[in-house]
Amino acid sequence: MKIIILGAGRVGTSVAENLVGEANDITVVDVDAVSLDKLQSRLDLKTIVGNASHPQILEQAGAENADILLAVTHSDEINLVACKLAAMLFNTPTKIARIRQANYLAHPAIFSPENFNVDFTICPEQILTDYIKKLIDVPEALQVLDFAAGLVKLVGVRVRADGLLVGRELQHIRETMPDVDTRVAAIFRRNRPIKPKCDTVIEEGDEVFFIAASEDIKSVMQQLKKMEKPIKRIMLAGGGNIGSRLAQAIENKYQVKLIDHNKDSCQRLAQQLSNTLVLHGNVTDERLLSDENVDEMDLFCALTNDDEDNIMSALLAKRLGARKVIILVNRSAYADLIQGGEIDVAISPAEVTIGSLLTHVRQADVTVVHSLRRGAAEALELVIHGDTRTSKVVGKRIDELDLPEDVTVGAIVRNKTADPATAEVLITHHDTVIESGDHLVVFVIGKANIPKVESLFQVSAGVF
Repeated sequence: MKIIILGAGRVGTSVAENLVGEANDITVVDVDAVSLDKLQSRLDLKTIVGNASHPQILEQAGAENADILLAVTHSDEINLVACKLAAMLFNTPTKIARIRQANYLAHPAIFSPENFNVDFTICPEQILTDYIKKLIDVPEALQVLDFAAGLVKLVGVRVRADGLLVGRELQHIRETMPDVDTRVAAIFRRNRPIKPKCDTVIEEGDEVFFIAASEDIKSVMQQLKKMEKPIKRIMLAGGGNIGSRLAQAIENKYQVKLIDHNKDSCQRLAQQLSNTLVLHGNVTDERLLSDENVDEMDLFCALTNDDEDNIMSALLAKRLGARKVIILVNRSAYADLIQGGEIDVAISPAEVTIGSLLTHVRQADVTVVHSLRRGAAEALELVIHGDTRTSKVVGKRIDELDLPEDVTVGAIVRNKTADPATAEVLITHHDTVIESGDHLVVFVIGKANIPKVESLFQVSAGVF
């Protein structure tokens, strides 16, 4: 597949890193020659220096023969114009634009074929806001990922010494939770993946990903680890796009304080937010945090654009008594290094965002993609089409599928229609039979397995 990526920032670089190893022909366009040189020195791809909204630059990048155009520069306007030109001049089949401004997103007609001709939009700031909100709602989790329009959740937890599964084999999980159907999709132990098997023994410190119907998540969490007190008081460090969006999303449910260093931003936020206390100051100011009773906070979220400020303010808040801290870390390599100690959850914005883009790149009918462990694993929702003649999976039991070793089918959503009440969530077992129309939640470890999974779940030509 030929893919053009416009923008070599964090999002563009993350996309390139995820796709370059999957036999894709990738070209990256940016005005910053230094960033492109660094990218080309690490990855096998083509780079072009220039403005992504100029016709000659798109032509030079090969827009006429491209399958997908990913416009993810920092400018909404450049992204929109690039998509329009790609459609009008080069007939590029799929055009995806990163849009940050809510004013654009509030008017879907802007993206229609007769206007800017954008097939799909992504808003990283909103994706991150939704992601953090789920972590607030399930405070015991490291990750909370939705599938099938929220009917199924994949939740990652770190196993503590008092966990009911510590020292027990996975085959006994049903004995521990007789009233709830769940399945362990993957285990990471000391940052290395372990394929869950019946005789796998859970150890303290393991990062366990389990899958269950959304309505059963709280019951599963209660069994897996000691439940934490509900979150009531939250302090947000940083009032930028993410901090302001999150405050607006949660201020009517929680007691929220927000700190920002920019006085003008504070005045604007104070007018926009109705139930949030907005404070002007430095997020690493120990006296400010103490005066604002950070020791009484159930959650401290560091959401500035500066990794060091986020790390230092979170460590300071934890030392002063905040119960739990969540931070954004733009350098994704930092996330695994610092999470699990004083930092409870470290979020890589690029990793959270990448799934929304990968959804449109995958070859099978993929409706949801979540990237995990900096691309080391993916969780996908695939829709099954065809029949026993045209499909390699329809009518077959799970244990009859030609699945790679590190691939797990965790759940099936059957009879999924516009009415969620008609859907049936099935946690898969070895004898579960796949039907046409099923939505499968599949956990894949290792990028080399992605093409194999795509091939397995694709149907023969002509079905559509």
